[in-house]
Amino acid sequence: MRRLEIAGYGTSLPGRIVAFGRQTRHRIEDDRGQLDLLAEAAERAIAHAGLRPDDVDCVIAACAAGVQPIPCTAALVMERVAPHATAAAFDVNSTCTSFITALDVASRYLDAGDYERVLVVSGDVGSRFLDPEQRESFELFSDAGAAVVLTRGDGSRGVLASLQRTWPQHAHDTELRGGLSLHPAQAYAEGDPRDYLFDMQGRRALMSMLAVLPAFFDRFFERAGLGLDDLDLVVPHQASGALGIAMRRIGIPKALFVDRVAEYGNMVSSSVPYTLIRSLEEGRIGPGGTVLLCGTAAGLTANALALRL
Repeated sequence: MRRLEIAGYGTSLPGRIVAFGRQTRHRIEDDRGQLDLLAEAAERAIAHAGLRPDDVDCVIAACAAGVQPIPCTAALVMERVAPHATAAAFDVNSTCTSFITALDVASRYLDAGDYERVLVVSGDVGSRFLDPEQRESFELFSDAGAAVVLTRGDGSRGVLASLQRTWPQHAHDTELRGGLSLHPAQAYAEGDPRDYLFDMQGRRALMSMLAVLPAFFDRFFERAGLGLDDLDLVVPHQASGALGIAMRRIGIPKALFVDRVAEYGNMVSSSVPYTLIRSLEEGRIGPGGTVLLCGTAAGLTANALALRL
């Protein structure tokens, strides 16, 4: 087990609510931005941990789309939240499962003794990239921020196992092409405006995911030496209304996993940490419990991490 303890957590949720039938989504206000959500969640996590901002010695931003291409989003969060901290700041990106990747990375740094207090912050404003003509994705996404402060702890808590894999033959099922070197911002006027909007081939992405997940999770549980009976809760990425189908495909019973898609939809990188934090606040999982954080993301990437709280 790689030692890691969640010492504090915080979230930030826009107050604007949009309803699509019985589905509700949170969309960021016009006068706020992604950095506002990230900083607010980070400040709350640091306060919840009983720390001062300067106590943080590593900041990891785990977002699908950052605030700007350069510098890294973590540096901008650090500027807002802990400008005088003596800390490292960098980004990790596995799109919707970025938070899981960041926990994996942080656990290795903490267990090795490289850092003592790591701030991981996730969050996206996907609503600003949506194409109204793609109804499926336009009605799916919410904006939010979530953050945790991680410490090494006493050795009774930490990462039990983790696994990540990517199938690049499905890389273009879900993508946002514009804004960086392929389609730079200055080429927008002469280019295709759709390259700067989120593009999802929903059915193709779902079928690709369902095809690869069973073998992926078989490998994860075998490597981890764990079974479903060892888990107290599964917190999956709230990818879509097909979440229940995906969970059944890998044999996870409904009572074991959290499904809040109808309530707040797909929160992109903040989906997993926001759902985890809500589960902690509601008492659905607590100290000593074992939670499986998992999901799929653009790439096509699958990610799983078992955490003893």
